[in-house]
Amino acid sequence: MTPRVFSGIQPSGDLHIGNYLGAVQNWVAIQRQYASVFCIVDYHAITVPYEPADLRTRTREMAISLLAAGIDPEVATLFVQSAVPEHTELAWIFNTITPLGELERQTQFKEKAQRQESVSAGLLNYPVLQAADILLYRAEVVPVGEDQVQHLELSREVARRWNARFAPPDAPFFQEPQPLLTPTRRIMGLDGQAKMSKSLGNTVGLLEPPDDVWAKLRPAVTDPKRIRRTDPGTPEVCNIYHLHRAFNPEQTVEHVAVQCRAAGWGCLDCKRVLFEGMERTLVPIRERAAEIRASPGRIEEVLRGGAAAARAIARETLRSVKHMMGLDAGLLS
Repeated sequence: MTPRVFSGIQPSGDLHIGNYLGAVQNWVAIQRQYASVFCIVDYHAITVPYEPADLRTRTREMAISLLAAGIDPEVATLFVQSAVPEHTELAWIFNTITPLGELERQTQFKEKAQRQESVSAGLLNYPVLQAADILLYRAEVVPVGEDQVQHLELSREVARRWNARFAPPDAPFFQEPQPLLTPTRRIMGLDGQAKMSKSLGNTVGLLEPPDDVWAKLRPAVTDPKRIRRTDPGTPEVCNIYHLHRAFNPEQTVEHVAVQCRAAGWGCLDCKRVLFEGMERTLVPIRERAAEIRASPGRIEEVLRGGAAAARAIARETLRSVKHMMGLDAGLLS
């Protein structure tokens, strides 16, 4: 039986290149190797202040971006989290077996809590819902970045706790999901200071027009020690160089490094070559997005079909979970 893979992404609108390189590009590469389930996690998105109309738009735009980037609904299940209520039902069940201290120790919770005046219980319980997302589909593999490994470990711990409490000793119900680290490491933003994030304004959108991409790329931070054009640079400390490695062939990357070290190019020359490499990837994605927008009913069809396929799996999981927990006394069937 083909192993199942699950991964989710928040509806931030259209994808930026950090999302694409760090996650979605890998989803596209593996979607035919696994029984693939990909989710737009809108319940996770409401742990911070938002506008309802904006959330609807961002969710739709994310679906368009994922399809344009290469997710194929003929081979992968793509759906919106809130269309499958079993996610939150299983999350509540997992809340009852997850110690508070483990949630408070989560690195992402501590970082995000410091930036908010009032910390919601939803933010604290975010990784429990994440565990429910994964285990609801009994996924064996989860593609993650290095910064998400801690949350996946909590999912594995939740599976162990639930199995120990409710499953037969010789037949664990939930498998502990294994991480599949994405080939591309953490993508820094154009400011060179933090991970690429739309909220920090240091991103390049996957569907942005070429002029807008260049306008963002041109002032992007490079090697901080290279002040004058004639100064030799150190490509390994330059964020632009690492983007070359993501978008350009190895021969070009090597040439970039030589020109940087010898001060043969200025940083603007280097960025122009990066821009050309990025456009080779981004142009076909933009074209596919335009085709998808021209058939608005296509998005609804894909998401409805994906939600139906996801619910079929989710219902079976919940039925078994409730039976083993004694929560099926009120069920008619």
